[in-house]
Amino acid sequence: MNFLARSYVTPPDPRLNPLCAGLLVVLISLAWSDPAFAVNRHDKHAGKTAQSPTSSRKSHHPKATPRAPVKATRLMDNPEVLAWAHDAASRLQLDRAWVLKTLAPAQRLPLVEKLVLPPASPTAKDWGAYRARFIEPIRIQAGARFWLAHRATLERAEKEYGVPAAIIVGIIGVETLYGQNTGNFRIVDALGTLAFHFPLAHPRAAERQAFFRAELEQFLQLSQQSGASPLAVRGSYAGALGLPQFMPSSWTRFAVDFDGDGRIDLFESPTDAIGSVANYFKAFQWRTGMPTHYPVTLTPGQTDMDALLAPDILPTFSVASFTAKGAALEGAALTHNGPLALIELRNGNNPPSYVAGTENFYAITRYNWSSYYAMAVIELAEAVAREVQSKP
Repeated sequence: MNFLARSYVTPPDPRLNPLCAGLLVVLISLAWSDPAFAVNRHDKHAGKTAQSPTSSRKSHHPKATPRAPVKATRLMDNPEVLAWAHDAASRLQLDRAWVLKTLAPAQRLPLVEKLVLPPASPTAKDWGAYRARFIEPIRIQAGARFWLAHRATLERAEKEYGVPAAIIVGIIGVETLYGQNTGNFRIVDALGTLAFHFPLAHPRAAERQAFFRAELEQFLQLSQQSGASPLAVRGSYAGALGLPQFMPSSWTRFAVDFDGDGRIDLFESPTDAIGSVANYFKAFQWRTGMPTHYPVTLTPGQTDMDALLAPDILPTFSVASFTAKGAALEGAALTHNGPLALIELRNGNNPPSYVAGTENFYAITRYNWSSYYAMAVIELAEAVAREVQSKP
């Protein structure tokens, strides 16, 4: 049975909620450093500009405390889980017996604990290597087939939400290869493991554990509201769901019933997935008609790199201040109406690549806090669009 397959739960209007940077984790984020957040799902620089979906709410979760090694494989063998289950049932007004029955067979997964830790020997970031994973013939051809099969839906989403069809196709392609790789971890196991056994070796263990407890709560609420079996739902090792790899909190906030059948299904309904991705970007201030980036020319010794890179991927500079710091623009970029960011893409031992990112480039990073991810989405979108245009 698919998640939320029995009934439609109306999501809150995102305009009525603070639009904080939702943290969505994706299986393919195993690029560099911290895999689960990593090249980072929205929160790499949380202290500067971003918040996780739960950071604006009062936390009900205790900080992570050191624990002795536990050999048990059942989550409920951890007394903390039982206490939390009783508290969550009461606080969230969930059926207590149902919560306990759901968590009883849940397993602690050592593999998940390993996957969220940074690699022991991190490698240098390499845009070319990262790009090659996504901008390749199999994914491009799959994207063209997806676009042609759902052309009318993509056009409707673009018209209703103002988000280009190509960007929607790029997101779904990078996330799950158009539904081919949605993850095979049982969500209650994955979220339960990270909610109660997040590795203490991680530098942000307490924050991450609290986040995943909140996601587990969201997952339980969605499951009980829908009548679907939470034990049947599978996704990424960090709890991301369906074709667009929405975390449970983002499913609640941004998923839409775009096919009008009375329920939201991001697993089996490409139409719902397309509409939900478009709605997500609209909520994060996608600007219709604005390019995602422009070419930029930097002159060694004449460009204030420290100042330009200080804000990271957050658009900060007007065109005038951007060029005054030695970043040369040309053509349409010179009349761009809005702030820009200098985006750096490192190329291993070779010189980095740079572009001038707009607010729409930044909007893509709300899906995954990574300039590499955003550029991969953009370039896959462009490649698939060219492939579709080449079809008779």
